[in-house]
Amino acid sequence: MLLLFLFGAPATAMVATSVATLSRSIKTPDPIPEEGIAAAVECMRSGRLFRYNVNSRDESYVSLCEADFAAYTGFRFALGMNSCGSALFVSLKCAGVKPGDGVLTNGFTFTAVPSAIVHAEAVPVYVECTDGYVVDVDDLEKKIIESGAKFFMISHMRGKVADMDAVKELCDEHDVVLMEDCAHALGVQWKGMQCGHHGAIASFSSQSYKMLNSGEGGFLATNDDDYFAAAMAYAGAYESLAKKHITVPKQDSLATFLDGSIPNYSLRMHEASAAMLRPQIETIDSRRAVYNDRYEYVVSRLQAKCDHVVVPDQLKEVTPVADSLQFNVPKIKTENIDLFLSRCEARGLPVERFGAANNARNFENWKYAPLATLPQTKAIISKAFDVRLPLRFHKDELDLIADIIADELNASF
Repeated sequence: MLLLFLFGAPATAMVATSVATLSRSIKTPDPIPEEGIAAAVECMRSGRLFRYNVNSRDESYVSLCEADFAAYTGFRFALGMNSCGSALFVSLKCAGVKPGDGVLTNGFTFTAVPSAIVHAEAVPVYVECTDGYVVDVDDLEKKIIESGAKFFMISHMRGKVADMDAVKELCDEHDVVLMEDCAHALGVQWKGMQCGHHGAIASFSSQSYKMLNSGEGGFLATNDDDYFAAAMAYAGAYESLAKKHITVPKQDSLATFLDGSIPNYSLRMHEASAAMLRPQIETIDSRRAVYNDRYEYVVSRLQAKCDHVVVPDQLKEVTPVADSLQFNVPKIKTENIDLFLSRCEARGLPVERFGAANNARNFENWKYAPLATLPQTKAIISKAFDVRLPLRFHKDELDLIADIIADELNASF
């Protein structure tokens, strides 16, 4: 195994009762490479922090980063934005979503996805999830027919990927525009190709806990000239600023969509953000390999120590990026869940339950939109749990993560 045990010293501690605890936060993000730090500092020294305040497109870190990102992901166009949430919102606008339109999306995802739909003045229509945390394709077909919605924003939550060939076929059959939320799916592949290519537009994140880390940030990616020209306008390109982009759609599209008819929402990526991001792109594949080896190691250790855990497999078509661990405990009694979580917390390991009353991934907490009835999803996420596996954690810390979960689950039955 290519386990990454190179970062830092062992970080366990022993309490008086000789029960091992985790002393380092699992919220520890991936570091910025030294090359990215140096570039960001140089960017700040220059004072040219606005992406269009450059003499040419080749001097803009954002434009260069967009070109690198497009090349890595295999899209014709990529647009740097201030967040993935902004990219989701702009995707909906580019696809033609109008106020009051129904937009299908996962019943299990992060609140940013339905929030983007509400931001676009549309109405979320939620689809049930399976115990593998992906959309239930049968329920998707049912909801398409029942709602009449013509847009579907599928979310690859935690990098879990549904049968995208089946999803695409279903959307085409019912004339539904498919968009992909790839916030958690950079580096995740479907049949050897970066996820996002089944949809008309894909959105990616560079928030701190993702495979690219700029604190906040994101990318909109597409192969469609008109969609990309519209996205440029919505994000904040105006007058003749298209010439400051390296990835540019055809002139007819620019003339149509950068004519002042589209509002400028000023959602552009910061130059220093792009400076930090560029060197990270070239290491995505190598970091994916490390993450996946470590994940298999942790899962193997956990399952060897605890019979109560169910870790769903991904489809064989998927090459994952396993930077976190999700598991189901279907037989745990409801009254024992809080005990399990509190015991893990006491040992320095905050385990999240997706169905918790304060979890932003629980659809019942999305009170800004019409509440949905999703009995299948509710039952699944009520006993589904989530733990990060930071890249910089040492082997003893990975061992301890598995041991704490196993110990405290076993004690909860």
